[in-house]
Amino acid sequence: MAHSWTQPSSASWLLRPYLLLLLAQFSLLTCGVPAFASTTPVVFHTSEEAQQTMAYLPQWLNALERHVTQDVPEGQCTDGIFNKCHLKKWRAFLTSIKDKPRAQQLDEVNRYANQKSYVIDMDNYGKEDYWAIAKEFLYNGGDCEDYAITKFFSLRWLGYDADDLRLLILQDTNLRVQHAVLIVFEKGQVLVLDNQSQQVLPQEKILHYVPLYSVNEKQWWLHVPLTR
Repeated sequence: MAHSWTQPSSASWLLRPYLLLLLAQFSLLTCGVPAFASTTPVVFHTSEEAQQTMAYLPQWLNALERHVTQDVPEGQCTDGIFNKCHLKKWRAFLTSIKDKPRAQQLDEVNRYANQKSYVIDMDNYGKEDYWAIAKEFLYNGGDCEDYAITKFFSLRWLGYDADDLRLLILQDTNLRVQHAVLIVFEKGQVLVLDNQSQQVLPQEKILHYVPLYSVNEKQWWLHVPLTR
């Protein structure tokens, strides 16, 4: 999967202005004061460098805006891939698990999104990189960040605090590709909701992910590996 910061391209998911700096800081892998350092667990053995502006993430800002304006109740249902029932079914699903224990909510949200088809952005939107909101993802399927975004919005709808949720963009060292997951800070743990797994896993169970950056509604962070 490719990822870009301004216009779609085949460039790395790393922020272009920071690329040389990140490589210098952490030459064997990639990539202030860490935000929430005292209250959030360490993510995949990295330190976090809080960034001051979200301007370098236009895809995410656009997705947040479109979520507010477009992920709204719909009219009559129709047949076909653009079935207007999808958002209604999503809201009904979320309502059905609203009073369940949080562990069960996480598991069901992960599985609900993961049942959608994996489709690359070029096939869906004619672009190499597009961050889909729930309405688009539930209609069309999507790629890894689209699964993570819908899971993010699902948990926000269920009342999870934004500070406890992040989209995490990372390098999968097994497949040698960039990937995206949703992480949840829950009772001192980092839990991973991943379209490659039907189970919600603690980060300790995953050894092949190297974080690049993470983001929520409020802020984003660069991740730098800690020395062992």
